[in-house]
Amino acid sequence: MTRANVIVGAGLITVLCGALAAQAPQTPPRPAAPGPWRIVGAPPCIGAEGGTIPCPPAAARVTAIRAGRLFDSVTGRMLTGQVVLVQGERITDVGPSAQVAIPAGAQVIDLGTATVLPGLIDAHTHMFNNPTPKMSRERATMLAVQNFQLDLRAGFTAARDMTSHGNGYADVEMRDAINAGDLDGPRFQVSGRGIRWGAEPANPAVPVNPLADIVIRSAEEGRVAVRESVARGVDWIKVYPGGAYSFSPTGEAQYVTTYPLPVLQALLDETHRLGRRAACHVFGGEGLQNAITAGCDTVEHGYGLTQAQLDTMVQKKLDFDPTLARYNTPFMDDTDAKNTGGKYRIVPIFERAVSLAVKTKGLRTMVGSGVDGAAFPHGTQATEFEMLVTRTGMTTTQALQAGTIVNARVLGWDGQIGSIAKGKFADIVAVGGDPLADITQLRQVTFVMKGGKIIRRD
Repeated sequence: MTRANVIVGAGLITVLCGALAAQAPQTPPRPAAPGPWRIVGAPPCIGAEGGTIPCPPAAARVTAIRAGRLFDSVTGRMLTGQVVLVQGERITDVGPSAQVAIPAGAQVIDLGTATVLPGLIDAHTHMFNNPTPKMSRERATMLAVQNFQLDLRAGFTAARDMTSHGNGYADVEMRDAINAGDLDGPRFQVSGRGIRWGAEPANPAVPVNPLADIVIRSAEEGRVAVRESVARGVDWIKVYPGGAYSFSPTGEAQYVTTYPLPVLQALLDETHRLGRRAACHVFGGEGLQNAITAGCDTVEHGYGLTQAQLDTMVQKKLDFDPTLARYNTPFMDDTDAKNTGGKYRIVPIFERAVSLAVKTKGLRTMVGSGVDGAAFPHGTQATEFEMLVTRTGMTTTQALQAGTIVNARVLGWDGQIGSIAKGKFADIVAVGGDPLADITQLRQVTFVMKGGKIIRRD
């Protein structure tokens, strides 16, 4: 693909997709097989690329969900005795059982005393595992399907995927397959390959891996990389303003800075020009300050955030995605113990930063797990909610809102998902107990509906 083609492609995608960025995808209609069907079985419906699936019923049946408790993510209140009416993919009504009439012939799902919540949203996933030398592309794809189906069954009906972990733009294909109804999975926003800084000149003896992160060495290369990513259909641009951390001999946390600020600024300016947003992987130090100065839309991780930086993020309307559980695991302490002789630990520094963020008025602190199929297994993201509550002072109400309506707002999907409301997608989950009283109830998801389709009913 030439540079001119990349620019044209990016512009075309911006025109076609920009207006849809704030609208969560819905399953497109499937046309019936043309002409008389003279092959096997009943006539199927045909996908855009020729795949066949059973045709949906001509008229979608109304489903009524009786909820003993229902969490209103907008107000943060727990309501009782509610009824949710669903037809097709959408919620058609919701309210107290005395006020919402259940139509004759409706399918009634009585969830008893369970708590009904909007579908959960994970703002930082990796549906593809990191590849290994022996892992085929086919095996990587099968693991990715397994991963996102585990997430869906755990109640995460939407997610933002933060690079394909060396699988090129396969996340774009996977997102589109889910949107087309070919696979059951969360609604995804994806970021493709990611864009990294190359501190050393390119080695002509080492071929470029077209599936790995894009490596840039100048502002212009950065702008071209953004255009390529957008042309390939990503929703977010993933960049890396900072790298690893270490400790000085006196215990001060030190962080690697990657892009020079003018390069990072060029990356973000091009991202915003093309109607996309940027998520910035960064821990602390100069790289973190650069991310805030340049205007990263979401700061991912942010070990070293200070109150002054958090206040600036509020002023600039930047959001914070801490991924607390992913960087609070025992191996972090193992690594620090090995490298510092047991003197220094990053975990308390990170917890302090997230605690400051939780207390910062006006800052949108998100729920993003960083699940990757290895250090953090898919389907276990309830741990992220628990750690935010037990380690940072976030209330259970704030945690539930962060993982529903707050994340929906950051993703630009709050008009479609994030709360149980008339007209929104019927993305609904249920747990046995009351998560406002006990956030660990999120581990016990017993019911999952995505777009009106029942995925799980224990």
